[in-house]
Amino acid sequence: MRAEAWLFTGVAVFFAVTGGIYAALSDDPAGISALMVSLLMSALVAVFMWRQFSRDGRRPEDDGKAEVAGGGDRRFFFPARSYAPVVTAVGAALIGLGVVQGLWLALIGFGVLAPGVFGFVFRPRRADT
Repeated sequence: MRAEAWLFTGVAVFFAVTGGIYAALSDDPAGISALMVSLLMSALVAVFMWRQFSRDGRRPEDDGKAEVAGGGDRRFFFPARSYAPVVTAVGAALIGLGVVQGLWLALIGFGVLAPGVFGFVFRPRRADT
């Protein structure tokens, strides 16, 4: 995950620099908004990748001299039930409707979206935990 984390960190820095220069030299709100959203999205992925790297450490895929059998003991766990996808979808839909209807509905959508994202990020990683 370290290489991917550095990649998305570089993308976020690129959008931050480009967005800052564009905001200073232009008064186009659409371009500034697009660059800021790109910055936030790439920064979100970079933070997630750094968190995963700090939690799990190096993978066998990160070592150039690793054997194929090095990753053979890894097992994946899928939780039986989770309300996080439904809550996240409802929150995203409310945010989308809030863009059209009004800020109050978008704020409610962010309030609904936060527990859904929290449920995705902090769900158990293994069957025994």
